[in-house]
Amino acid sequence: MKVLPFKIPKPKNEALIYQEDRERIFYGQLHQHQEIQISLIVKGAGSFVVADTINEYKENDILVIGGYVPHVFKSDSNKSDESIMYSLFFNKSSFGKHFFELTDMAEAKDFFKASENGMKVLSNKKKITKQFKKLNNQNKIDRIATLLKIISLISAAETTPLSSFVYKKKYTDDEGKRMNDVFKFAMEMFHEPITLEEIADKAHMNKNSFCRYFKKRTNKTFFQFLIEIRIENACKLIYNDPDLSISHISEQCGFGTIANFNRKFKEIKGITPTEYRSQRFN
Repeated sequence: MKVLPFKIPKPKNEALIYQEDRERIFYGQLHQHQEIQISLIVKGAGSFVVADTINEYKENDILVIGGYVPHVFKSDSNKSDESIMYSLFFNKSSFGKHFFELTDMAEAKDFFKASENGMKVLSNKKKITKQFKKLNNQNKIDRIATLLKIISLISAAETTPLSSFVYKKKYTDDEGKRMNDVFKFAMEMFHEPITLEEIADKAHMNKNSFCRYFKKRTNKTFFQFLIEIRIENACKLIYNDPDLSISHISEQCGFGTIANFNRKFKEIKGITPTEYRSQRFN
């Protein structure tokens, strides 16, 4: 599989693709495709990067990723022996250039705008899941009707963005491989000290060039991104193991001091790690 761009396999003239991914872990390669993707996580959990932001996914999550938005999934193999995801892929022009511009489709306008940064659906999830579970046994016309119903339900649902900044240019294969290597290294080695020299070497660039390159494509520094990865992993540890001390979690996630961990956690989450734990278990 080419890292970027990634093409969804589909027959010629087919407007909508329904896909079921059943793997031990989801593919861990940064990729982008022209189609909008709506996915239901049926089984499994882990982390994923959408454009400039790292997120957590888990069973029953419903995710929307816009066309050409780079993303990568990293399954947590300790959570499940299998990962299952149902996905719909389509373009805004799949059913005709002006189909979604019709007055009848006005409620879909916000859906397409929000999809540009990706979004996680927070409400209407049972209704949307019910629609997803129909897809496997439907003919192509019924699947299109189900897609429109899902878009309608998402448009009426509460959602939260998956990213804050999307690099507007399509990545070349070389750029995709470079960013994939950087993301993969950060997601796997976040618990260790990482120097600028080390990460620039992974990108086969000098330090100054790498800093400019990464900032242009994510609108943040590499170390801002690395701290976000560490905080997301800290959240998972806090949630999954209530007996772990905050100081131990700080060490496991690569923070030199607990004071720095507490400060960075509050900057990103708005509350302290202790408050986060209290909210999760009360």
